[in-house]
Amino acid sequence: MDSTAPEETCVQDEHDTTDTPGWDAINAALAPLYAGQEPRHYGTALPYTLGGQDPLDGISVYWADAPLPHWHYVTYGFSELYAKESSDADASGYGFELTFRLAAAPGEGATSTPPVWPLNLLQNLARYVFGSGNVFEDGHHLNANGPIALETDTRLCHLAFIADPQLPARDTANGHLQFLQLVGLTDEEMEAVKRWSTRDVLLALQPAMPLWITDLHRGNLLDDPALAAQVREGSEREGSSTGMLFIETLQWRQEAGVTTLVLGAGQVSSVSELLGLRLRHGKPLELVSRERQWTFVPAAGEPANDVGSDSARWALDEAGLQAMAAVPAERGLYPVAEALRIEVVPTQLRDGKGEVIREIG
Repeated sequence: MDSTAPEETCVQDEHDTTDTPGWDAINAALAPLYAGQEPRHYGTALPYTLGGQDPLDGISVYWADAPLPHWHYVTYGFSELYAKESSDADASGYGFELTFRLAAAPGEGATSTPPVWPLNLLQNLARYVFGSGNVFEDGHHLNANGPIALETDTRLCHLAFIADPQLPARDTANGHLQFLQLVGLTDEEMEAVKRWSTRDVLLALQPAMPLWITDLHRGNLLDDPALAAQVREGSEREGSSTGMLFIETLQWRQEAGVTTLVLGAGQVSSVSELLGLRLRHGKPLELVSRERQWTFVPAAGEPANDVGSDSARWALDEAGLQAMAAVPAERGLYPVAEALRIEVVPTQLRDGKGEVIREIG
């Protein structure tokens, strides 16, 4: 998902307090945390329902001194803020609101103006949800396709979603409501998430990242050898919770009784690593592109392989897993099983204009 849309104009306002049970429920959840603090609230100049560009009705920003000075952003609009309209009695709107904790910059304090870029990031995520109907859940993660804050020299290019540690889920007059916190992660930390799970990795990182406060200027926390070992041991012990891997190059062909699966050089290592962490724990791994889906399953007790034009299913035993682990990120044909081989083709990395800037393999 692209978090690099141009900045939107946000206006500070107050909401109409009549018939706002959902809005009031969010305020009630925040009141114990920020007793006596009036948040900065940024509403939209033109409502989304009237053609505006911002789906959220508003975003409130609170200041917190502990465990380290930071801003706490909370959305209003993924849930039903006013009268109940959806047919789902159990959930309020999409069933969640998003939060985000951002470490304060040097010199910032309670009287400072909070950074604007998280408002734009949260509205961009709302556009995705409102446009696609796909919802975020605890444990989800996404690639921001660049720095999570535009034009900043940060290593944080990924976002993870986890239940806000200070805002428990609650039942409202309009249905159930959960607060999901965004957490910025580095490339290396996101790879660890894929190898294990979002929650487990974030729990491991929490002592070094209290309350999962995002600090744009931090380095990779897994540079700590002890922390890296803890995460590695967890993934080896429990396997990966990543059951689906989206990849750009995914093709196959059949000739003379042999199936050739085509993967990009930039994807091979991720596929091989996740295969071991899934299949050895009795879990399948789905490879998905825009047009096709290939599913690897553990060989034990599985029926025969099934290869169609758009979807395929292949059982892989231990010997196959070891053969996959030996496939290099270099173009060529590599046998994996008696009737399966992998063809590695170059992966082209492109810039925002679509021009090739680097080729892998």
